[in-house]
Amino acid sequence: MTYDLVLSNAKLVLPGEIFQGSLRVADGVIADISPGSSRTPGAVDCEGDYICPGLIELHTDNLERHITPRPNVDWPHRAAILAHDRELAGTGITTVFDAIRVGSILSNQKRRYGKYARQMANEILEMRAAGALKISHHLHLRAEICSETLTEELDEFGEADRIGIVSMMDHTPGQRQFRDIQKFEDYVCGKHNYDRAEFGDYVDFLYTLQNKYGAAHEAATVAAASRFGATLASHDDTTPEQVRVSKDHGVTIAEFPTTIEAAQACREAGIATILGTPNLVRGGSHSGNVAAKDLAEIDRLDILSSDYVPASLLLGATMLGEIWGDLPRGIATVTSTPARSVGLTDRGELVPGQRADLARFAIASGTSIVKSVWSAGRQVA
Repeated sequence: MTYDLVLSNAKLVLPGEIFQGSLRVADGVIADISPGSSRTPGAVDCEGDYICPGLIELHTDNLERHITPRPNVDWPHRAAILAHDRELAGTGITTVFDAIRVGSILSNQKRRYGKYARQMANEILEMRAAGALKISHHLHLRAEICSETLTEELDEFGEADRIGIVSMMDHTPGQRQFRDIQKFEDYVCGKHNYDRAEFGDYVDFLYTLQNKYGAAHEAATVAAASRFGATLASHDDTTPEQVRVSKDHGVTIAEFPTTIEAAQACREAGIATILGTPNLVRGGSHSGNVAAKDLAEIDRLDILSSDYVPASLLLGATMLGEIWGDLPRGIATVTSTPARSVGLTDRGELVPGQRADLARFAIASGTSIVKSVWSAGRQVA
C-alpha cells in the first residue's frame, strides 16, 4: 500500500494509553498504527514527540476578535475568517464550530450592535466550499436571549446550513455569568468603552429587554435547534433549577457552568460540561465564577474550550493530564469527547479509519509546544 504520510518514532496518544510507534495515513484517513519505528521511505521522524488527534473547538470568541479587533472597528470579514482559520491551525485545532451571534439591539443608538450572522455564515460556507480554509469549519449560533431581533434572525437559517450547535446565551446582568453587577460593569465598560456614568441606564434597558422578549426568545431558540437538527447548549447555568430547565429543553452540553452545584446537577442530568482553558490556565474565572481546576479535581469537567485564547486549548488539556495523572484522558477533553458530544464520529481518536486530523507536540517546562498539524492528512501548520 502507498501511504501519503508516515509518522515514525512518536508517542501516539491513543484512547486510554500512550503508544510508542508509527502511524500511517492514506487518502486522508489513518490507515495503520504499529509499534516501533517505521522503515518506510520518506517517513517523518517525530523524535519522540507526541502525536494526538487534531483538537476540536466547540466554543470560541476568536472569530469575533478578528472581526472587531478594536471597539467600533469592523474588519473585512473574509480577511478575518482567514486569519482566524490560520491561527487555529497553528495551535493544533483542526475542527472548529465558529460561534456567530444571532440576536441584535437596534433601537438603542448608544448601545447598538447590529445584525451580521447570516452574512457571516454565508461567507464561511462559501470559503469552505471553495477550499480556502485550512481546517474543518462548522457553524455555532450563539442565541442572545437579551436582544431585540433573535427570532427573526434565527428564521434566516435552515436545515441546509447544517448548523452544528445552537447555544442559549442570556447575558442579562445580575444572574448567570454576571451575578456580580460590578464585574459586569468592569467587563462591559472595559471591553466596549462604555461610559460608567450611563451604566445604570444600560442595565435598566437590558432588564426591559429580558422582561419583554426573554421567554419568547428562549422558546424560539429551542425550536430552532430542533428544526436545524443541531446540538442544543446552555450557557452559564448557575443553579440546579437552571440545569433542570436546560434538561427539559433538550440541552446536552452546558457551556461554562458557574458553580459546583450547577456542574453537579449537570452530571446527574447527563449533560456534558464545557469549561474554558483560560480559566484553567489562569487559575480562576475572570468573572469570579467557579475555577475549572476545582471542577476537574472533583471530576465534573468533561470538555475544554479555548474560549478567547486558541493557544490555550492544548495547554489546558496537558494541564488536565497532570492534574489527573492521565494524559490520554486530558487529551480526550479536546478531541474525542467534544467530537462525540456533537455527533462527529469520523474524528477525535487515533484509530484506523478515522480522519487523519493530527497534531505533533512536545511538552517542555509544563508548556505544550505545537510542532506540526495535519488536517485530513494535509499539513496545515
